[in-house]
Amino acid sequence: MGDWISTMNEYGRREIPFLFILDFELQKPVVIPLADMPDDILYKLNDVKNYELHGTKSKPLIFNPIPVNYDTYSKAFEGVLKEILLGNSFLLNLTFPTKVESNYTLRSLFDISRAKYKLYFKDQFIVSSPEIFVQIKDGKISTFPMKGTIDADIPDAERVILADKKETAEHYTIVDLLRNDLSIVAKNVRVNRFRYIEKLTTTSRTLLQVSSEIEGTLPDNYKSKLGDIFAALLPAGSISGAPKKKTVQIIKDHEIDARGYYTGVFGVFDGQNVDSAVMIRFIENTDGNLTYRSGCGITALSDCEAEYKEMIAKVYVPVGRKY
Repeated sequence: MGDWISTMNEYGRREIPFLFILDFELQKPVVIPLADMPDDILYKLNDVKNYELHGTKSKPLIFNPIPVNYDTYSKAFEGVLKEILLGNSFLLNLTFPTKVESNYTLRSLFDISRAKYKLYFKDQFIVSSPEIFVQIKDGKISTFPMKGTIDADIPDAERVILADKKETAEHYTIVDLLRNDLSIVAKNVRVNRFRYIEKLTTTSRTLLQVSSEIEGTLPDNYKSKLGDIFAALLPAGSISGAPKKKTVQIIKDHEIDARGYYTGVFGVFDGQNVDSAVMIRFIENTDGNLTYRSGCGITALSDCEAEYKEMIAKVYVPVGRKY
């Protein structure tokens, strides 16, 4: 595990631009200098990308999810809820794989997707993520947790999501967790914006997502400690939970398989600054079979059926015009 940390530290110290892809369990981390990037890894982080494709839908998109059955989900949900009621976790992001039937290949889905953060990795998986992990610019580190989603077509949707007690409690918890996480590596940590609304366009609907912005100041030698910084912050709090260490163990006990690269992070150091994303909106390819992974934050106020439906609602390809 330590090799990727020392490699990131060394590249940062020498100001060598590199891409990093860190899986959830930190068993298969990838750190590659941008000058040595292979052709089968494509990335986009906001306006920084290593490809010039402009994918269009050559045919109507078929994208049919086949989720795990409700009994399987509810068994895991009840186990997680028991741990929460015992006080072992306050918030836990429970995730499941969903098989997908599509007339598009993994690469074609990557081409047509629209997102701030995109990754195509060796025909093994793609990411089309809206969620920043951390950004480092001019010695400042920022994170932008996203917690709380609602269909924009629901009447008065913005007011509804901001007034929802369960979603509000979840957002407070994750902001507090990430503020504490940043305090491990930075000073003067503060919440600049709290619970603002962002709009996301999907294959079938428009969603409203609630986010916050947290910022801190890194030490002057932060470039030579990039690996240590990411090691201290992982896994991302928004897709694990709080308290983090115990919650991650509960996740391993109740999810049906290892997450792998799903909910890990990827990013680019350009020689001075860092931009990175949480690997959600994630589709993997296994022998030509596509699997989408999604999840929801579980709290003591959660309803099993509602969380199951939300997990399925998050299975989509972002094909809107934005990004």
